[in-house]
Amino acid sequence: MSRLLERLRKHKDNRGIMANLRCILVDNKKHRAWPVLNRLRIAIKDDDSAYVAGLFATHPEETSTGNFGDTCKAIEQKWGDKRSDDSKLTSTERRFQHLLTAEKSELYGRILRLVLMAKSQGVPVNYEKLIPDLKFWGERTKTEWASAFWTQSAAPGAEEDK
Repeated sequence: MSRLLERLRKHKDNRGIMANLRCILVDNKKHRAWPVLNRLRIAIKDDDSAYVAGLFATHPEETSTGNFGDTCKAIEQKWGDKRSDDSKLTSTERRFQHLLTAEKSELYGRILRLVLMAKSQGVPVNYEKLIPDLKFWGERTKTEWASAFWTQSAAPGAEEDK
């Protein structure tokens, strides 16, 4: 998996390659990405790796920490998404919950929307972790992402001495 990202990083400034890789994200343009995937030794039949290559080409800003739940939490924080009251979900929370309910066949489009939001907010994505998470999409991955998204970070002075 790291070899895939090493190859992508090596070509991230090549606008032609990145443009062709982004075509994998659009059903009727996928054929444009196939020659590049082949040159980068990414199996055309490996949908998850090919899809991540397209996401990387769309938003190459990456991190080596956290999972996609952490990415979505950072989007929410940068987006300035605030609750109107405690019973309402923020728009990012609604999108994130919608993502967590996705079947494998629905997953790619929902992730793409959130990666585009991450790009607009300058939030990096951990593509190394995203590849196995997509390959093994299920309750464990969903729970890990949910835990990362809804875990409160400790604020200074949050604990009071008693």
